[in-house]
Amino acid sequence: MESDNKYTTTLNGAQFLLYEFSQIVKLKEQGLTDEEIKEKVIDENILQQEKVSSLKRRLRYLLPRVNVLDETLRCFVIHESIDISKVINFYSILKTDRLFYEFMNEVIKEKFKSNNYNLEKKDLNAFFTYKAEQNDTLKSWSDSTIQRLKQVYMRMLEEVGILTDRKTGELRRLIIDDQLKSHLRSIGDGQYIELMGDQ
Repeated sequence: MESDNKYTTTLNGAQFLLYEFSQIVKLKEQGLTDEEIKEKVIDENILQQEKVSSLKRRLRYLLPRVNVLDETLRCFVIHESIDISKVINFYSILKTDRLFYEFMNEVIKEKFKSNNYNLEKKDLNAFFTYKAEQNDTLKSWSDSTIQRLKQVYMRMLEEVGILTDRKTGELRRLIIDDQLKSHLRSIGDGQYIELMGDQ
């Protein structure tokens, strides 16, 4: 994980943003710096937002995600299938959001390990309760903030394809492209493959 190890509620505003993520990856692959990307995105409204404030907010979420990708992963996003882009976007979220990483590691990975393919409301509740007991930052968050985060986590799992049905909570393992798996292992990030349910 590349984050600064602080728990944040960033995902409440960030969402999955696959289209926007792909656009920023393309700009980064052109060799633009973060400042040049910000300028271009705002000048040309590349992310198609009505307000400059919305563009700036999205950039705050997206640039850290894109910056954890190496050139190979950026090329995968640009040239490979949308399914591969989804997995890489999800991977970048795991790399930059400590709490979501821990949720995947402590809840979803454990379910896959025990062949339990059902995510229940009580699983999310237990995770957030436990974390709040361990951490003053989480303890200070309002109930509505935590409720929104739970909804965002479910949506993230749904968008990447791990959660197949939000009503039933049915989970499935992702089948990750072999080339992508091989590359993640080669850069020391094999644990992220396991978090997503592949081996």
